[in-house]
Amino acid sequence: HVQLVESGGGSVQAGGSLRLSCTTSPRTYSNNCIGWFRQAPDKQREGVARITSAGDSSYYSTSVKGRFTISQDNAKNTVYLQMSSLKPEDTATYYCAAAIGVHCILTTWYIPSYKHWGQGTQVTVS
Repeated sequence: HVQLVESGGGSVQAGGSLRLSCTTSPRTYSNNCIGWFRQAPDKQREGVARITSAGDSSYYSTSVKGRFTISQDNAKNTVYLQMSSLKPEDTATYYCAAAIGVHCILTTWYIPSYKHWGQGTQVTVS
């Protein structure tokens, strides 16, 4: 059973930065896709960024491209989301999710593709 644990959320002023972490256990092997999603109050969950477990491909939503960077450290079983130039509209609960055995190019932002989810971490930008 794959477990994902997010950390790193908090409150920050507009223009600031935060780095979120998603640690997976047991170690997720190759050919997986790890994605970051977010959900604001009264809004649908949306994809933000995703990365292959090999780290060779990453994808971003248009709303965060150029401001957020997703990366992974397989030695630590951790995927990071570096968020910069934060805006109030980035305020949401952020979730990491895993699609096992599926390449990110196939998962797209289709939420049912991701069978494993973390509990979420709150990000508030004021």
